[in-house]
Amino acid sequence: MPQRRSHVAPSAAQTELASALAGLRESVDAPLDFPDEVIAEAEASTAPVPQIDLRDVPFATLDPQGSRDLDQAFHLERAGTGYTVRYAIADVPGFVAPGGTVDAEARRRGQTLYAADGSIPLHPRVLSEDRASLLADVDRPALVWTFALDSSGVVSDFRLERALIRSRAQLDYATTQLVIDRGEDGPAALLPEIGALRMEQERLRGGASLNLPDEEVVRAEDGTYAIERRRPLPVEEWNAQLSLMTGMAAASLMLDAGVGILRTMPEPDTAAFETFRHQTEALGRPWTAGAYGDYLRGLDRADPMTLPVLEAASSLFRGAGYLVFDGEAPGAAVQAAIAAPYAHATAPLRRLVDRWALAICLAEANGEPAPEWARASLGELPGLMQESGQRASRLNAATINSVEAALLTPLVGTTIEATVIELRGERAAVQIADPAVTATAPLPPGAEPGDVVRLRIVRADIAKGEVEFAI
Repeated sequence: MPQRRSHVAPSAAQTELASALAGLRESVDAPLDFPDEVIAEAEASTAPVPQIDLRDVPFATLDPQGSRDLDQAFHLERAGTGYTVRYAIADVPGFVAPGGTVDAEARRRGQTLYAADGSIPLHPRVLSEDRASLLADVDRPALVWTFALDSSGVVSDFRLERALIRSRAQLDYATTQLVIDRGEDGPAALLPEIGALRMEQERLRGGASLNLPDEEVVRAEDGTYAIERRRPLPVEEWNAQLSLMTGMAAASLMLDAGVGILRTMPEPDTAAFETFRHQTEALGRPWTAGAYGDYLRGLDRADPMTLPVLEAASSLFRGAGYLVFDGEAPGAAVQAAIAAPYAHATAPLRRLVDRWALAICLAEANGEPAPEWARASLGELPGLMQESGQRASRLNAATINSVEAALLTPLVGTTIEATVIELRGERAAVQIADPAVTATAPLPPGAEPGDVVRLRIVRADIAKGEVEFAI
């Protein structure tokens, strides 16, 4: 897939940027290091004896290149006219003792934070990047979901078991996409087929996906920082369908148990839909009929107006939260974009709430009551996740702002071209092509989304992550 990567060249700006990014990690209001007692407990922890041995199943993982905190592994095979999908999740509930020091520290953190110059992990790295991670060619305990799918990709049955597995391959997205495009065999050979069927099931449910380009700060081998902006590869979207399927299964188990925590998002209201309709008309790509999910799926990726449309559509994907229940299944349990009840249950190494969901699901799958520790602390989770989510958003935004300021520092005093992607009162969100920067700038008279405007760069402050433009 084409992508643009803008680098901050070695210079005084680069030195200032490195200092600013280091400062962000310290100012994010999150603990950077683990206390000695937490590390000691993590090193001494052992997972329960698995129920079954699945080391003969050739699982594989699929993650960004170089990842060490591997939460999921999959195995796909045909079964008659349908398929069997095995989805293994790192057995974090088995390694983390409820009420222990690792548990307490994880509740403080909420989730792994990713900074340009390194991560701030949820768990000590001896767990998240070693003993609990589903690394290749080592035996690992895992919570394995086994799904039976029919020829249409509909789940006809599933089960959850604690198992011993051994991943055979650590795949990355870009290489796997190339292997699939060349028609070569491999662990992910069935992923396009199953992924497409699950995407069709999403369409039939009335679900919707918002595939905005990723914007990520990366560090090059020469130590310079860059902003990489690209659309998700097809293999990432197919892989995401496995996680969505598992999250829906987890939600159904917790609803059956009458206790759990769901990820929810309200249906956009009439006003939000009408606003989006008007925006699509103004952009020359009117949404005139059908569900908004179908409209978004039908957008042409090569169309330069697709990005402004997707930016406008982001207003429809707001209000996500967590819903706790115990004793009675909630009436409003549907995650609107997925169009089904859904739970976070596939990333326990990196996200706190998944450990609770998995522990409750495993108990229900075994015909046992939900663990008392999980029930007693369910009410804390929405607040903990909201707080950690805000920290993650602040860190990500501040990091990107500082890198963008560094990218534009050499251009202060010059005039550049930018594309308007969203109107914000008298200002606009604009996209600069080279260097790849998204910013807020004054709106030239009469400018509309999709227009190319000329802006003068007045000031760039790397430490504050601020860029000032003039018309």
